[in-house]
Amino acid sequence: MDGQNKNLVLATALSFLVILVWFILFPPPDPSTVPDAPATAQTAEGPAAAAPGTAAPPAGPDGTAVAAVADSPRIAIETPRLAGSISLLGGRIDDLKLTTYRETTLPGSDLVRLLSPVGQDAAYYAVFGYAPGGDLGAGDVPGIETLWTRSGDGALAPGRPVTLTWDNGRGLTFTRTISVDERFMFTVTDAVANTGAAPATLQPYGLIARYGQPPVMGGFSVVHQGVVRRIDGELSEIGYADMPDLDPIANEGAPGELVAAATDGWIGFTDHYWMTTLIPAQGEPFTSVVKYVPGAEIYQTETRRAVLTVAPGATVETSTRLFAGAKEWETIRAYERDGRIGAAEGAPIAGFIDSIDWGWFFFLTKPIFRVLHWLHGVVGNMGLAIIGLTFILKVLVLPLAYKSYVSMARMKELQPEMEAIKERAGEDRQRMQREMMQLYKDRKVNPAAGCLPILIQIPIFFSLYKVISVTIELRHAPFVGWLNDLSAPDPSSLFNLFGLLPWAAPMPGTLLHLIFIGVLPILLGVSMWLQQKLNPAPTDPVQASIFAWMPWVFMFMLGGFASGLVLYWITNNVITFVQQYVIMRSHGADIDLFGNIKASVRRKPVTAAPAAKAAPPARSAPAEPAAPKPAAPKPAAPKAAAAKRGPTRKSPARK
Repeated sequence: MDGQNKNLVLATALSFLVILVWFILFPPPDPSTVPDAPATAQTAEGPAAAAPGTAAPPAGPDGTAVAAVADSPRIAIETPRLAGSISLLGGRIDDLKLTTYRETTLPGSDLVRLLSPVGQDAAYYAVFGYAPGGDLGAGDVPGIETLWTRSGDGALAPGRPVTLTWDNGRGLTFTRTISVDERFMFTVTDAVANTGAAPATLQPYGLIARYGQPPVMGGFSVVHQGVVRRIDGELSEIGYADMPDLDPIANEGAPGELVAAATDGWIGFTDHYWMTTLIPAQGEPFTSVVKYVPGAEIYQTETRRAVLTVAPGATVETSTRLFAGAKEWETIRAYERDGRIGAAEGAPIAGFIDSIDWGWFFFLTKPIFRVLHWLHGVVGNMGLAIIGLTFILKVLVLPLAYKSYVSMARMKELQPEMEAIKERAGEDRQRMQREMMQLYKDRKVNPAAGCLPILIQIPIFFSLYKVISVTIELRHAPFVGWLNDLSAPDPSSLFNLFGLLPWAAPMPGTLLHLIFIGVLPILLGVSMWLQQKLNPAPTDPVQASIFAWMPWVFMFMLGGFASGLVLYWITNNVITFVQQYVIMRSHGADIDLFGNIKASVRRKPVTAAPAAKAAPPARSAPAEPAAPKPAAPKPAAPKAAAAKRGPTRKSPARK
C-alpha cells in the first residue's frame, strides 16, 4: 500500500472515530417513557410538628382511593393560557393543560399536559396543607385527603378567585383562597381561625409530587431536568437520577435533603420546556425539601414554613405561589422583575430567570438569547432572526478574524516556496520541518493563525446550541417550507428524495436518519468544503486527507442537530467565505477557487511510477553500439530509439 492510500485509510479511520465518540457522548434521546408506580402514604414525626407525608393517598387492593381522587368534585380552570381543574379532595391542582402549546406540529395534535391526577399515567400535582403539632393529630388539619367545601360557583379565572373551607370540628376553621393570573402563576392563601379555648400549633407546607420516572431518565439531554431551587441567593440542581442516592432524612424514612432558607428562595421541578415551582412568601424563612420514595417511585419537593401558633380567637394567614407552565423568557423575567403579570399581586422573585438552564457559558448564552429574542420581535421569523444574529456575531469577532485571514493569505503566498522546500528535502522530514519553521519565522507568518476563527466560534457555537436546545421560543418555530420546527432536526431526507418518493423519511435518532441526511446538513457540508478551498492545503499528506474528509464528517455529525443550529452554521460558513475571500484578495493573494476544486477531485496518475522505472533501460541505449558498428546504420540507431521513446522525450523538447 503506497503512502497516499495509507493516508486515506488513516483519515477515514479518524473520521469514523470522531463520529463514534460523538454519539457516545451525545446519544440520541430515548422517546420511551416509564409509567407511574403506585404510591403509599408515609408520615413521620418532626421536632415541632409532624412533617408532611409523602404525597400519595393510601390505596387499598381494590383501588378505591384512586377512584376517589378521580371522581371527587372539581373546579374548572379557565385562563388564556391554561385549562384544567382543581380537585376538592386535598385541594389538589392536578389537572392542567397548556392551551397555547401542542405536543407536535401536526394539525390536531393534543395540547401539552403538565399536571395529571392520581389514577392517570405519570401522576403529577401540587397540594397544600398543614402538618399537625402539639395536641393536634393528622385528622385535625387539612392534608392530601381532606375534602374541601367550595363557596360560590364558576370557574377559576384571572380576577375570579375561588374559596374553599374546611372545619375540623375542634374549633379550627380553615379557609383557602386560590387565584390565578393571565399566564402561569397560582396564588394559594391559607387562613386558619381558632375558635377554641386552647392554642393550636401547626406548620403550613406546599408540596409537588411526581409519580414514576420522567422521560428524561431513559435518554440524554443537554438541558437539566429534575429539581431546581434557589436558597438565599444560591442556585442548585438535582437530577432525577441523583435523587435516589440522597442520604435518608432523619425520622422520615426516605432519602432526601432538607435545607433552611432564611430570606428568599423557591423550589420545584423543571423539564425541558415546562416547570412547576413553589414560591413561598419572599423575605420569610422556610425549609426547602427534596424527597424520593423508593418503593413508590415518587419524586417530591416541598416548602415547609415556620411553625405557627394560633391563639384562641386569632386568625393566622400564609400565602404561597405556584408557577405551573412554560419557561417563557419574557414571562419568567416579568415574575423576577415585577413579581406579577397584569393586575395580579406578588413580590419580585429573586433569581427566577435562572430556572432556565443557561449552561456553563451563561455569560454568553443570556445575551445571545436576548439579542435573538429582540431580532425575532423585529423580523417576526425565528429563522431570519438566527441569520441576523449570525451577522451580528461575525461583526463582533471580525477584528480577530481579520488577523487570521491575513495570516492565511500570506500562507498562500508562501506556497511556491513551501513546495520548493519539499522537493529539496525529499524524504528527510526533519529537514523539511526545520526549513518550514525558518520560512515562517523569516516571513513572520503563524501557520496556526488559521485556527483562530474556529477557536472563537467554539464557545459561541455551544452557547447558541444551548439557546436553541433550552429556550421554548424556538420550539415549533417555523422558518420556510418544510422547516416548521427549528428546535428539531431537518425533516427532509435523501431516503425519499426530499419528499418526492411516496414513503416517509426515517425517524430522528435512528441510523437511517444519520445516513440519509436532509437538505440543511448537505448545504452545511458543501459550505464547509467551499470554504476550505480558499485556504492553502496542508503540506502534510495526513493532515490534507483529514481536512478533505472533515466537511463531510461534520455534515453527518450535525445532521441530527436542531435545524436552527445547522442554519446558523451554514450562515456562518457563507459569511466566513465572503470575508476570507475579500481579505485575501485585498492582500494580493491569487485565489483560484475553481482550480483548487479541480485539483481536489483530480485523480493522481498511477502510471507515473512505472514510467520512471522504465527510464533506466532507455538510458542504457548508448551501451548497445558497443557491438560491431556498421558505418551506415549508425545514424539510424538514434532515430529508432527516438521513435521508441518519443512520448517520454516530448516534455524536455517543449522546454
